[in-house]
Amino acid sequence: MIYRPVPARLPVTAGLGRFVVLTTVFVCAACGLVYELELVALASYLIGDSVTQASVVLSVMVFAMGIGSLLAKRLRRRAALGFAAVEAALALIGGLSAMALYACFAWFGQARPALVGFSLAIGVLIGAEVPLLMTLIQRIRRQDAGGAVADLFAADYVGALVGGLAFPFLLLPVLGQLTGALLTGGVNAVAGGALVLWLFRGDLSVRTRWALVAANGLVLTLLATCSALSGPFERAARHAVYGGDVRVAVQSGVQEVVLTGGGASGKPLSLFLDGRLRVNSDDEFRYHEALVHPAMHGPHGRILVLGGGDGLAVREMLRYGDVASVTVVEVDATVLRLARTDPDLVALNHAAYRDPRVRLVTGDAFEWLRSLPPGEASFDVIVSDLPDPGITPSTKLYSQEFYGLVERWLAPGGRLAVHAGTLGSRPRVFWTVDATIRSLGLYSRAYRVEGNGFPGGPDRVPARSGKDEDWSFLLAAREPLPLQLPPARPPLLSLDREGLTAAGRSAERSREAGLRPSTLMHPRYGE
Repeated sequence: MIYRPVPARLPVTAGLGRFVVLTTVFVCAACGLVYELELVALASYLIGDSVTQASVVLSVMVFAMGIGSLLAKRLRRRAALGFAAVEAALALIGGLSAMALYACFAWFGQARPALVGFSLAIGVLIGAEVPLLMTLIQRIRRQDAGGAVADLFAADYVGALVGGLAFPFLLLPVLGQLTGALLTGGVNAVAGGALVLWLFRGDLSVRTRWALVAANGLVLTLLATCSALSGPFERAARHAVYGGDVRVAVQSGVQEVVLTGGGASGKPLSLFLDGRLRVNSDDEFRYHEALVHPAMHGPHGRILVLGGGDGLAVREMLRYGDVASVTVVEVDATVLRLARTDPDLVALNHAAYRDPRVRLVTGDAFEWLRSLPPGEASFDVIVSDLPDPGITPSTKLYSQEFYGLVERWLAPGGRLAVHAGTLGSRPRVFWTVDATIRSLGLYSRAYRVEGNGFPGGPDRVPARSGKDEDWSFLLAAREPLPLQLPPARPPLLSLDREGLTAAGRSAERSREAGLRPSTLMHPRYGE
């Protein structure tokens, strides 16, 4: 049986009524897209691999929107009440999604089931909106279906544009993940409730009106309460993830930066970036000695460090008195600031950034290399101290195009040292980095040292602390090069000539041949 909408009794003219409905469509679409982006962003931070998380969220939500559209057919006869109920539920679920997702990760160690569940629920509710709004707008003034759909989708798409731009440029930097989602839920509840309780109040009985007022009031109260408690919640969740000795926790424009331990706590100083252990003062010297000192065998007057904003690689370089200059290119100014000002981190890096030979640059390593003027002097040593290539945002920094830029600025006889992941758990990723470097005509030597695999691996280290892995490196140059330590080197705590030779043999035993290079257009680190 064909359903024919009954004309609504409106408190305003039909033209104004249509404008109010389309404005509500605009607001609800903006809120819906914020929920999607918030789930993608938080899942990428908590789980890693932003491409996979975006694919999961978007595909599940689009599928669920289809289900929601079908379910909404049953609500058309009471479209106003149905829309109000859908918006109240969407405001509550969408607004609380970030907090719930973070709680699942912090206290249960698993966020993926919650991610899929929230994506499904939010998608069903978003999918139910348009059929109900289509019914409501047709009740104001009948028009052909094509015209009504065009009006609704125009408002919907413009709202999505505003929500998509508001999330990264306003909500995330100003309010953060949790408060931004809660505020969005509040706006969603007000928009949906106001439309029905004012414009379509003639469709509702007195009891139904008061029930909707109470339901929306409860939703807004819950969202406001959670917003007021978001600070203590974040601290409690952070302590659940990192332990109770968190000293510094900053959400920079790039990532979350957390420092734990050090000082009077008696615990090792640890630096976490986006939840991944980057530095542990107990054994970081093993990583940084292995990364830096083999590359110092040969001329090393001018050095470039890509990443390594903690200053620990620079500390090792400055132990050579004949180093003339070190340029550090780090994307996160917050990390550089902490490396210059935090007493424990300054003590660990031996105040490396106070040395007049060191120049700091805040910027993306790829873009900085592209922007170097032709007359710039080349570098004797380039050290790539970047997060693991298994992390999606780092993929371009392990691409053929990136190493092509690096090779352009290597001086004759210069060496490139690369942290390339962990051979123990991800050998294919490591040897893909090697294949990518060799595809440019460079020669490379692989080596590995025992450690905790902490520098930016794709898994969050708090969940796997105590699990020994390895740190694996590549040393590359235009000509075949030996894997040796400099004859005139400072005393080292963990590395000697025999140990480095053994590290090279250990790495070569696991070599995988026939791998193809990774490029910007065909990244291969997820294969």
